[in-house]
Amino acid sequence: MKRIYNDLLIEHCKENRQMAFITGPRQVGKTTTSRSLFNDHAYLNWDNQKARENILKGPDKVSSVLNLDQLQTKKVNIIFDELHKYSKWKSFLKGFFDTYEEKSVIIVTGSARMNVFKRGGDSLMGRYFLYRMHPLSVRELIHSTPSLHITRRPEILDKASFDNLMKYGGFPEPFLKSDKRFYNRWKKLRTEQFFYDDLRDITQIQEIAQIQVLAKILKETSGQLVNYSNLANHVNVAVDTIIRWVSTLESMYYCFSIRPWFDNVPKSLRKQPKIYLWDWSDIKFSGPKKENFVASHLLKAVHFWNDAGFGDFGLFFLRDKIKREVDFLITKDNAPWVLVEVKSSDKKSLSKALKYFKEKLNIPHAFQVVFDMDYIDADCFENNKPVIVPALTFLSQLV
Repeated sequence: MKRIYNDLLIEHCKENRQMAFITGPRQVGKTTTSRSLFNDHAYLNWDNQKARENILKGPDKVSSVLNLDQLQTKKVNIIFDELHKYSKWKSFLKGFFDTYEEKSVIIVTGSARMNVFKRGGDSLMGRYFLYRMHPLSVRELIHSTPSLHITRRPEILDKASFDNLMKYGGFPEPFLKSDKRFYNRWKKLRTEQFFYDDLRDITQIQEIAQIQVLAKILKETSGQLVNYSNLANHVNVAVDTIIRWVSTLESMYYCFSIRPWFDNVPKSLRKQPKIYLWDWSDIKFSGPKKENFVASHLLKAVHFWNDAGFGDFGLFFLRDKIKREVDFLITKDNAPWVLVEVKSSDKKSLSKALKYFKEKLNIPHAFQVVFDMDYIDADCFENNKPVIVPALTFLSQLV
């Protein structure tokens, strides 16, 4: 199926000299999307022995295999897949790009580590643009063509597709099949590959059983404030180890954290994040699953807007020491822009915290997003006052 990222990446390849780095969870569609961009391309997968041998011999060997030294009328499209598994992948790409930039269009995909190269010195600075691929969303099921604007007019998604998206998650294969038996087998296989192939082989972490316990606890406490000391006691490791393991699970797209926004918030909570899963279908209880569902949609929108160059967006939550809380805050160019409170069925009573923080921080938009409401064909973002909106309407206006 065509993804919303197709047009964005095609535009990148036509307009930019930089490499396109496509990151995201295992089986989210990175390779399929990348290979669908070109009629002709060279595909080098690190897991393929022959391709690995050529990459290990350096940029000149790969160039020789791809005939880059021959006279050509157009650039060669090259996809490097799973290259993050090579310990010297950054040095290889720097050398390859610096030498063969004018002869090639380069796409690099990875399900881990590709999002951690910003730490410390970045030898690839100026040589890449980052694109973060997310699971399917309400808006993407309606339209796979990205908008030229940040938000779009609402459009309805049929109830069956919405329910299947909630039940089977947004990873393309289980969603398209929407079959419980296939989903169970897919989830089991993906979990085994994540912990016993990706996590152990790439990170060299040996305590797989303990990190699986940690992952299970994070799944059961999705959307709650993280207490690292409690996690350390449950898993029987040091707090520093827990912090490192949580960071590892984030870098490999098992989960993501959202931190509190505290600028101009009296007595604000400042340290403890909330953690959500990339695969909301794995959450058992309805309330946390719905909150995670919205969190995933908001993170996808924020990442897409940033990666497409619409501005500087961030995702936070609000909570003060009086325990007034709003689930999510989107910032735009470092200023509060949209508040979102998630409810399963509260159609009549507007959250007091939502009203308080909107007034306190002078935030343009504040939405109480309710799942048990029928779709309404009205633009949420035309409202400047706190308003109760259907989840189907609000999510259809994002990415």
